[in-house]
Amino acid sequence: MTPDPSDRRGPLARRGLLVRLLAVSVLVSVCSIAATAWLVVRSTTVAIRQEEGQALAEDARAYRALLGWAATHTTWDGARDTVVRLAHQIGHRVTLTTEDRRVVLDSDSGPVSLPATPTAVVEPLAVDTALAGGSPSDRIDPRVTGPFRLPRAERTRLRVAAEQQALCLRQSFSATAQVVEGPSGRPYVESPTLNPTLAARCASPVLDGLTPTERKALRHLTGLVNACLERRGAPPVTLGLDFTWTPVPAPAPAGGRASGPSAQPPAASVPSCIATGRHEQLAPYVAPSVLLFVSSRGAGASTIVDLSPTGQARIAGVVALVLAVTVGVTVLAGVRLVRPLRALTHAARQMADGDVSARVEVAGGDEIGRLADAFNAMARRREQLEELRKDMVSDVAHELRTPLSNIRGWLEATEDGLVAPDRALMSSLLEEAALLQHVVDDLQDLAVADAGELTLHRRPMYVHELLDQVATAHRGGADGTGVHLSVEVEGEPSVAADPVRLRQAVGNLVSNAVRHTPPGGRVALRAREEGADLVIEVADTGVGISPEDLPLVFERFWRVEKSRSRRTGGSGLGLPIVRKLVEAHGGSVSAASVPGEGSVFTIRLPVHS
Repeated sequence: MTPDPSDRRGPLARRGLLVRLLAVSVLVSVCSIAATAWLVVRSTTVAIRQEEGQALAEDARAYRALLGWAATHTTWDGARDTVVRLAHQIGHRVTLTTEDRRVVLDSDSGPVSLPATPTAVVEPLAVDTALAGGSPSDRIDPRVTGPFRLPRAERTRLRVAAEQQALCLRQSFSATAQVVEGPSGRPYVESPTLNPTLAARCASPVLDGLTPTERKALRHLTGLVNACLERRGAPPVTLGLDFTWTPVPAPAPAGGRASGPSAQPPAASVPSCIATGRHEQLAPYVAPSVLLFVSSRGAGASTIVDLSPTGQARIAGVVALVLAVTVGVTVLAGVRLVRPLRALTHAARQMADGDVSARVEVAGGDEIGRLADAFNAMARRREQLEELRKDMVSDVAHELRTPLSNIRGWLEATEDGLVAPDRALMSSLLEEAALLQHVVDDLQDLAVADAGELTLHRRPMYVHELLDQVATAHRGGADGTGVHLSVEVEGEPSVAADPVRLRQAVGNLVSNAVRHTPPGGRVALRAREEGADLVIEVADTGVGISPEDLPLVFERFWRVEKSRSRRTGGSGLGLPIVRKLVEAHGGSVSAASVPGEGSVFTIRLPVHS
């Protein structure tokens, strides 16, 4: 298709739709790539954090398990099974080394490549609070009991006393009480729902007192603490089993009472000395300090997104390929979309210039194809309307020319003295003027209806009365041509309509039927109700209408006789007026005919409008 010479825009403007499609597709692709990249980075970040959290949990699990061994054993002998089982549970290699990185225990066989930094230092007397969680302030693992570990006999005696105390609490106060055992083996009664004041009523002297083992160990620890305090110039203290302390009372002066309470040691000195004394007391009872290494058993940690230079180049290549494919597909789709639109634009310009024969080729059944088909239908309809307009102008001129020519001819003849102005001449001129008035009135009715200004004065009316009036008005003409006119009404149908306009519509149909029915024929006016519609039919036994002419019967100035003779034909405006009047009432009119047998014109009006 050659470009339209009237289109003076540049190539970019003529391809505006294609450019916009391309821009939109590129924008969508870029946004999609950006969203995908953001999602991948986000997912990668979350996955890395999850892996870090999982790794930290696994490290903490291994650390706590090994710390428990070190807290309850003096050497690492026999810990291999524990290390192997722990490595199997967390899925990583577990290695213990000395401070100079000599391997003490390894869960896997074969050479090991130790990371630069150990996972943790396993030392029960210096707990890593980040991995252990909830460790005491002195950083000593509570499982390290050392000399405070009770022998079986003492544990048994204390447990009997604890069971008796728990039974007393349950029976006396209906309290929930159970016997639990601490790290040193000392049992005690736990009752979270009982008031401590009431619990004192079931106190047990055996449980509240110290065993020989505890007394010996506590005496040893007190000596270590007081030696530390003495070095710092602080007075001695007395320790309890829970490592709380009280100052030792000052000795009374000779021959008199004590002058008052002993001097209080500095608040910071006592906890520090207790921690130092505990370390010194417990050191022989724990395993030596080791370095813990938790490493991967595979070739190394995997990465979710490869951000190396090679990986970045690969990502850039994929992005470029996606954009190239997007642009290519968009251009192909855009060209297929723009080509028929240009054809439609060219045809529309041709039609605007007056070429009503312009058409476009319909290809496919998609939206563009349906648009082209609709355009062609519109063009055909416009071409038909243009032909009807030309015919109408010609018909109007013909309808007006004949009576005007007759009137002018008779008047000129009278003026020249060729014809006497008698009564017959006046009657002839009046008939021609009436014909002109009839044509003008019909055109006026159509103009008012076309403008939507046709006023209806609706009122309820019986259809039988209306049809009788129409039949009475046309019976004289029908009888004069030998046509029998009858009225047939089923029941008593009524309708809300304009009596004058509806009588005019039915009268036009009857007049048309009488003109086209030969002598001896019949014209019947029938009415009945069908559901919510009133049906009025005008049936005749006239010459009928051919199938190719039937769709045109309601066009203006159309006649079966193409010669436009008034011998049997009217002005050609009666049936168009019928259609306009019926449509103004919200109804419809149709025609059915069999050539040589007659025609039936049917009016359908809504009963309740």
